[in-house]
Parts: sequence; structure tokens; C-alpha cells
Amino acid sequence: MEKQKTDKAGTGRKKTVLITGGAGFLGSHLCEHCLNKGEHVICVDNFFTGSKDNIKHLMENPNFEIIEHDIIDPFFADKHVDQIYNLACPASPVHYQFNAIRTIKANVLGMINMLGLAMKHKARILQASTSEVYGDPQEHPQKESYWGNVNCIGIRACYDEGKRVAETLCFDYHRQNNVDIRVVRIFNTYGPRMAADDGRVVSNFIVQALKGENLTVYGDGKQTRSFCYVTDLIEGIYRMMNQDNLKGPVNLGNPGEFTILQLAEKIIDTSRSSSKIVFKPLPKDDPVMRRPDITLAKEKLKWEPAIQLDEGLKNTVEYFKSTVKL
Repeated sequence: MEKQKTDKAGTGRKKTVLITGGAGFLGSHLCEHCLNKGEHVICVDNFFTGSKDNIKHLMENPNFEIIEHDIIDPFFADKHVDQIYNLACPASPVHYQFNAIRTIKANVLGMINMLGLAMKHKARILQASTSEVYGDPQEHPQKESYWGNVNCIGIRACYDEGKRVAETLCFDYHRQNNVDIRVVRIFNTYGPRMAADDGRVVSNFIVQALKGENLTVYGDGKQTRSFCYVTDLIEGIYRMMNQDNLKGPVNLGNPGEFTILQLAEKIIDTSRSSSKIVFKPLPKDDPVMRRPDITLAKEKLKWEPAIQLDEGLKNTVEYFKSTVKL
């Protein structure tokens, strides 16, 4: 464990960080990372998509506490908070389309509530935005300066536009109220603790492969994605929060680009599955190309992914072997 972090006044008090969505896939890894840095972690989650199984190994840590709460409702911390990581929002199409209105509320009302909390505590706040703000991009790879190509009335808009408004709120609160903000745009991320039923392509393929079912590829499989291993992403998020010279937005993702068909073939090979690949129609508004330009993260955060797809998939397949009922 690293040397204990102190507040700016040098009093020796542990830094207190509040992580919304802390029991989710990304949030649980971030909770663990911050605890390993010697910080006191308050995990806030309503357990809609998060799971107590993701954080059960942290519960005996005296610097970890859990509060069950939905950030759509106002939240008042009973102790001083130094930093807020806002990760609370369903992040897969299956989950965010399940109740589109609540997804919008999580992105808008939840963001307003967390920015208000940051104002009250004079805390720095990091918003976990998404590559979905670029929509079905006409620029490739996507730079932070690209304004995107989003269908504002489509079935994905509750998430895409919700995250875009959340970014707007961050910058308006900064300009109007001097809130100390950080914004990252997260590209496809995978790894242990992904939910088996979240509908994301990596977890879908792995579960299907382990069960010996056909892997479902939508469209012709030539659409591309980039895949960032979770520990790489968490390191990028942490570096963004703890630097003083950049508000964002900053792309965080692995610039390696693969077709969905290549991903399916890699997962069949890694899991030693006898599964076949079948094709189904492409969902509406599904992006054709997605790859981050991470020049800014490299320059300002000295960050780039270290774990490549083959290694990350091996780790993720092993995790699912231990959790999926075959």
C-alpha cells in the first residue's frame, strides 16, 4: 500500500473519496484502487446494476463504507468529502433502455445532485462520461474536439444524450460556480466483475462460448470497437482525478481496433469453445466504428493501456469460468 494521502492542509487526515456506482463493474475496481492508495472510500450505490458481490472483499476494510442510495434523490454526506467520482448510471443498452426515463434522471438529476454536493464540500468531482457522446461517429478515430453524431430521439438517446447533458452541467457549474471538475470519456471496457447479463459484447460472447451456445454477431461483424482492460482504465481515471492542470474531457480507452467478428473468434479460441458464429440484424443506431484518439491522455496524464486484448480476454474468461453456471 502506498503512503497515506493527506489533505492539502497537511493535517494527516486521510483523503475521503465518494464513489457513486461504487458496487458496479468499474466502481468496485475504483473503490479497491483508492483503498490501495490509502484513501477512505464511501461507496454509494442503489444496487440496480451494481452487486454487493463485487465489493464483499472490501467490507472488512475499516476505510470502506457503503451507503445504499439512488443519486436521483438528493444526497447529503455526513462527513467531509475531498473528491467525488460520479460513476452511477446503467451503462449497457440492456440496462439503460430498461427504464429510459430513470437513465436520463440518473444522468441529469444525479449529476446536479453530485455537483451540488461538490459545491458544498468544495470537493473535486470527476464525471465518468462515455464514448457514446460521439454517437455513430463520422470522424475516426475520435478526438475530444469532435462534437459527435447522435440521434437525440433514438432508443439509445436516454444514455447518449443524458451523458452529453451531464458534461454540459459539469462545465456550467465550473463556469458559474467555480466547481473543480474533471471529465473522462470512457470507451469499451471489459474484465472481471462484468455482469453476465449486461448485454455487452465481451460478456455476451464469453458466456455464450462457455455454455457452448452460438455467438450472436449483429450485422456483418465488420463494425469495429476498441477494448480497454479494466485495470488500465481505472489507472487512467485515478490519474485524471489527481492532476491539477486539465479539466477534460479526456478520452480513456485502448486504441487497438478490432472487428466484432475478430473479437468473437478470439473468444472462441481463448475459451476453447466449440461454439459457432451466427448473424442477426444490426440494432438501431449501433455505431459502425469506435476507436479513441488518446493523444491527450498520453501527453497530459502520461497514461496509455498496458494490457492488450489477448491477455485481457484470458483473464476475463477465467473470471467467468468461476462465476457462470454452465
